Amino acid sequence: MSIASPDADLRIGTGVDVHAYDPSSPLRLAGLDWPGEPGLSGHSDGDVVCHAMVDALLSAAGLGDIGGLVGVDLPETAGASSTGFVTLALARLSDAGWRPVNVSVQLIGQHPKFSPRRAEAEARMSELVGAPVSLGATTSDHLGFTGRGEGIAAIANALIVRA
Repeated sequence: MSIASPDADLRIGTGVDVHAYDPSSPLRLAGLDWPGEPGLSGHSDGDVVCHAMVDALLSAAGLGDIGGLVGVDLPETAGASSTGFVTLALARLSDAGWRPVNVSVQLIGQHPKFSPRRAEAEARMSELVGAPVSLGATTSDHLGFTGRGEGIAAIANALIVRA
């Protein structure tokens, strides 16, 4: 069987998410609260790590994206914790006969300073996903909207395997 076959046992997916800062909201990032930092705008809590992970997991299995999982215009998802969206995506994956092998997420932004809480965030996300999650962060050297401190972007890759 060719690895490119739709019946392949391993698949990889990519997800990207971007949110502007919203100083009137608390920051929720990688399932953690970040006191003293401006929050992210969005219909839910705006957790770009979780949102990018959801898209990566779903796309790996050919199951669409976060918009097809939880609509941004649904009243019941207003202000919702994005860790719940990850749980929903994992259930959809399981129903389709897949499970995650690992997920890698790269944050792009000027703040918050991520490295002091990296291990805590990785542990939280790995526990949630039930597989290793690695998190990295970088700045964009003051270029673009992330460099100007207007928001945060996240890029995720997920490897899944037939369950």
